[in-house]
Amino acid sequence: MTCATEEVVVLLHGIGRTAGSMSVPAARLAEKGYAISNIDYPSRSAPIASLAGLINERLNAENVSACAKLHFVTHSMGGLIVRQLVKDFRPSNLGRVVMLAPPNQGSEVADFWGNNFLFKRVYGPAGQDLRTRNRRFGPVDFPLGVIAGTKSIDPVSSLLLSGPNDGKVTVDSTKVEGMTDHIVLPVNHTFLMRDARVLKQIETFLGDGAFAPVSTGGRAQ
Repeated sequence: MTCATEEVVVLLHGIGRTAGSMSVPAARLAEKGYAISNIDYPSRSAPIASLAGLINERLNAENVSACAKLHFVTHSMGGLIVRQLVKDFRPSNLGRVVMLAPPNQGSEVADFWGNNFLFKRVYGPAGQDLRTRNRRFGPVDFPLGVIAGTKSIDPVSSLLLSGPNDGKVTVDSTKVEGMTDHIVLPVNHTFLMRDARVLKQIETFLGDGAFAPVSTGGRAQ
């Protein structure tokens, strides 16, 4: 990748998904002039720490360090991978990060199903890292905007969650000490990255370092 005067956005999907799930925000940001790296990675094959190392290798291979700024847009577990990556391999040109529905404080769904054979088989080592007891990393020290959802299309999982949630992650779990901004939108966990309101807010934070005011939900205090 040659982008000495450009800003690059790296997109990381969530567990059990593919880069295709991030194709809509990738295309939208490309239209805005960003260089794009939408990375497909084996999210269920290794712990988060190992996945962060794998992503770092990919970034080195793409020579993103040559870009003016390196931004990240993540979905769900992808946000935890970025936090691990920054901790272990902090990029010198790190810019802004937008996390969509990140389980920063873990997921009660993973707590409930974590010892289940099928859960372990389907989600692998990374699935165990999503338990609330495995909170990690501490406060963030980079510009971070978090978007949480409050609409569920998974009523069974929602029964396991305490408080407003998107069907997989509670609003409270998305928060992390040191974040720059936090907003709540009526979107669900699975498809929020395709929602027009979310797409607009991603653009706004990457450009301005803060989200636009919202009429539903609000910023974390």
